[in-house]
Amino acid sequence: MAASDQIRQMVNFILQEAHEKANEIRVKTEHDFNLEKQTLVHEAKLNIQDEFAKKEKDREVQERIARSAEIGDCRVKKMKLRDELLQTLLKEAGAKCSVVAKGQNYPQLIQKLIVQGLIKIEEDVVTVFCRGEDRSTVESVLPDAVNEYIEIMKKESTVTLSPTVTLNTNADKDLPENTYGGVKLTAIDGKLVCDNTLASRLELVYEELLPSIRAILFPVDEQ
Repeated sequence: MAASDQIRQMVNFILQEAHEKANEIRVKTEHDFNLEKQTLVHEAKLNIQDEFAKKEKDREVQERIARSAEIGDCRVKKMKLRDELLQTLLKEAGAKCSVVAKGQNYPQLIQKLIVQGLIKIEEDVVTVFCRGEDRSTVESVLPDAVNEYIEIMKKESTVTLSPTVTLNTNADKDLPENTYGGVKLTAIDGKLVCDNTLASRLELVYEELLPSIRAILFPVDEQ
């Protein structure tokens, strides 16, 4: 009996050791599993956060690009509208120049423009161009304009000039209607040109006054 008890005790001891070892393995396995799971979950969270941060950054960049493009489009539209307004004002001023060309003082103006052109060109042979409808007016004042020019140059230099100033006879070369009137003088086979049309004078005044016009129409606090 004593031998049987010893054997039973040994078996029980072995079984107890086996259970304890199995339990240790189970506990360690569960611990390793939970640790690995926590690591994977943490890494997954970090990946998700990184992905979200990247997408958020991309979204912000796209929003900035879209906002910048929108601002740029608005500026372009504003500049276009302003330019259209300025061109409208220029056209309206041109229309008023056309009215001047129909006034009773227009012949005197034509004479002054011819004299000024002769002084600028300062050549002996000059051709005067004008609109077809202004031909008779230019013909009537041309002799007086030449004499006035001669007198001015004589006073300035004590030299008496004898320029040959003729009116263009080729109707195909008459100035277009959008010059609003005035004259254009040429010399040396067209190499020298003095544009004294009303459109040219209007353009000069417009360019000179453009900063002031912009300041009036588009104040700094609205730009």
